[in-house]
Amino acid sequence: MCGIAGFTQIHKPIGDEQLLLRMGEAIRHRGPDAHDSYLDSGVGLHHRRLSIIDLSKAGTQPMHSTCGRYVIVFNGEIYNFIELRQSLENEGHVFQTHTDTEVILALYAKKGRECLGDLNGMFAFAIWDKQTQSLFLARDRIGKKPLYYTFINGDIAFASELKALLAADLVKRTVRLDALYDFFAYQYVPDPKCIFEGVYKLEPGYWLELNAKGHQKQQYWDVSFTQTAIGEDNARGKLKCHIDNATKRRMIADVPLGAFLSGGVDSSGIVATMARQSSKPVTTCSIGFDEERFNETEFALSVARQYETDHHEHTVRDTVAENLEEIVGYFDEPFADPSLVPTYFVSKLARQHVTVALAGDGGDEIFAGYEKYTIDAIENKWRERTPRWLRVRLFPYISKALQHSSVNFLRRTSTFLDALTKDSALAFYQTNAQITDDQWRRISSDSTREQLGIYHPSKLTIDAYTNCDGADHLSRILYTDIKTYLSGDILVKVDRMSMAHSLEVRAPLLDYTLVEFAGSLPSDLKLCNGEKKYLLKSAFRSGLPDDILTRKKMGFSPPVAEWLRDDLKGLAEKALFETNAGLLRFMEIESIKKIWDEHQSAKKDHASLLWSLLMFQLWWNKYMQQT
Repeated sequence: MCGIAGFTQIHKPIGDEQLLLRMGEAIRHRGPDAHDSYLDSGVGLHHRRLSIIDLSKAGTQPMHSTCGRYVIVFNGEIYNFIELRQSLENEGHVFQTHTDTEVILALYAKKGRECLGDLNGMFAFAIWDKQTQSLFLARDRIGKKPLYYTFINGDIAFASELKALLAADLVKRTVRLDALYDFFAYQYVPDPKCIFEGVYKLEPGYWLELNAKGHQKQQYWDVSFTQTAIGEDNARGKLKCHIDNATKRRMIADVPLGAFLSGGVDSSGIVATMARQSSKPVTTCSIGFDEERFNETEFALSVARQYETDHHEHTVRDTVAENLEEIVGYFDEPFADPSLVPTYFVSKLARQHVTVALAGDGGDEIFAGYEKYTIDAIENKWRERTPRWLRVRLFPYISKALQHSSVNFLRRTSTFLDALTKDSALAFYQTNAQITDDQWRRISSDSTREQLGIYHPSKLTIDAYTNCDGADHLSRILYTDIKTYLSGDILVKVDRMSMAHSLEVRAPLLDYTLVEFAGSLPSDLKLCNGEKKYLLKSAFRSGLPDDILTRKKMGFSPPVAEWLRDDLKGLAEKALFETNAGLLRFMEIESIKKIWDEHQSAKKDHASLLWSLLMFQLWWNKYMQQT
């Protein structure tokens, strides 16, 4: 696992060795073991290395191909590189190292862009072709590894993290307003946008190539939800094989390896799979909270005991306020998923014992593990069965009449009826959105709304929902979350928080072959009679206790509402109301004060919105205070 950065200077010089070093130093945490640069008249490349495979100096990057034509900087792991290497050796290729990096170079020299179809792993890389003076950038299918870029007078600068571009003064820090609105809607800035104008994130499953004539970008992979008829027993057997193989591939490392263990189905299943394949106890790490309703450590401990793991726990108590500003600093853009806090601490805990950790990420999005899928499926059945004239003409009036009721049941009825008035894609946006249109109008300034015009963040959800080739509603919303929430939130959180501690995290359930298999399964094997992750639980059933498989999902959720009234109250009040920049440029502070007071008095729970506001202001203080 590493950090990469660089630029082309095909049209005019951009930088020198010192600029490359500044870019690399900004992402030193991603690769503390070694660094090096390559610079010629057409390109500058820099690499920070975290040694995982082939710990010798032979694995140092930038790496040159044996023919001398290509130079690569690579961040990630290729899990099938041994098979690919053997195939290339059978064709006569001679390797100088034992790294997956050299395998990518050899494949690219042989197949060009088509090499991406052979790679199974998590990656972001750049390859410079000295002969054609062109730069090839690529990102893995699911979006495990990040890649930012910006264009500069026909050239391009890129990096694993935005802070490398900022350190090189290659980016103007002008906030992109539609990205700001997206952030408050989703709690992250979605691909390909960036919080700054003129900067982009290469989307998962895409490549980008630039030369003197210009640039082109193309998608090379997408997951299909065209379903294949298959019996449950057959599907379960194939799924077990996929999980076993994906886990085995991710246990290859020349450094200590362990696992995150939350006590949920996914991480517990991965630990069970690892234990069966390991000759020694698996190292496991768990995070808990003092508040019992947010604490899963007892479930994690039961799995740890069952498989006799080398188990470690940490309870998050009074350390949040003193660490929050540092945590936010690792996110180059505003990011407000509250589970960033426990992910930071579990990564810190894990790094004390291992360099690589396996995790259960992806199970919920691929196999329908969230409660929202059940609720949304019910809503959609009512939507399909209720005459349109009734939904469009009558339901809006009833919903509006009930929305301010003091009775919870009537307010929930209002929300349900309002959802039925919308089409399926827009209703799913409302399910995912962390801010309502009324809240946005309440907190945003007139100037902000005027500049945004007709733009609305629902476009992201609607576009993804529409692009899915699946025939049923569940397939479309799973696809939507894979293309948005998974890559834009979950994987960003894990990447930044793990790399903050120079820890590599691997996710077996996100092996692209497993994702493709899951996409092909009938929807009733994912959500079956209200049971979420039906087939995945069935595949794990023989190895996990019933209380893990049947208990209600808790998620990696910290007690944000309580924090804002207690541990974080002082920090939040200072950040939100003792500032002359940041939120003031886009929001109505008096409206935010009223929302804050309502939350403090416990009249209403505004935790999600206030947390997003706090995260934005802390980000601003870190990255914009000099502007």
